[in-house]
Amino acid sequence: MLFRSAAGNDGKDRFGRKQYGAIHSPGNEPSAITVGATNSFSTDARNDDVVTTYSSRGPTRSYWTDDRGINHYDNLIKPDLVAPGNKLVFAASPNSLLEAENPTFEAGSGGSKTKQPMMYMSGTSVSAPLVAGASALILQANPNLTPNLVKMVLSYTAQQIKDVNILEQGAGQLNIEGAVRLARIVRTDLNNSTLLGTPLLATVL
Repeated sequence: MLFRSAAGNDGKDRFGRKQYGAIHSPGNEPSAITVGATNSFSTDARNDDVVTTYSSRGPTRSYWTDDRGINHYDNLIKPDLVAPGNKLVFAASPNSLLEAENPTFEAGSGGSKTKQPMMYMSGTSVSAPLVAGASALILQANPNLTPNLVKMVLSYTAQQIKDVNILEQGAGQLNIEGAVRLARIVRTDLNNSTLLGTPLLATVL
């Protein structure tokens, strides 16, 4: 089963200082695709993108306690990747209480002929659905991919953000076009008996 999770919005402490190790359940699950948030500043170019200040940073701090009372932390590198998650525009429910209590969330009708109310949303919970949608496109391109291969394709094709460390951005920012192109050339005959070291691609990039 393919499972994606928001990294959380605990990138700052109560004093506004950057903090690490604040990715909690379910984002600390090793097999999950844990997603942080970026700010694209409403431009198409990626050279101005940054990881949002509120996006939770790794490593994970889950632990088990041995018989001597000593905690053993997992310290997994998370998030796995990041995706846009700051002031994205979504459809709002009619008479939305959230929008009513937060007027700055209102984004007009988006030019819709039906005058559907729209609102701005931010957070890693906004970023995670983008990766879920990308995963669906990857599986549409190659339905035989396992959950781990989908995660690999997303991570391998992600684009790193300059001057941002791995505990903030993971493999980098979501690159849907690159991920779908790579998925299409991953071999479809891979199975549990495939030998270690066997080429994964049916052709070269």
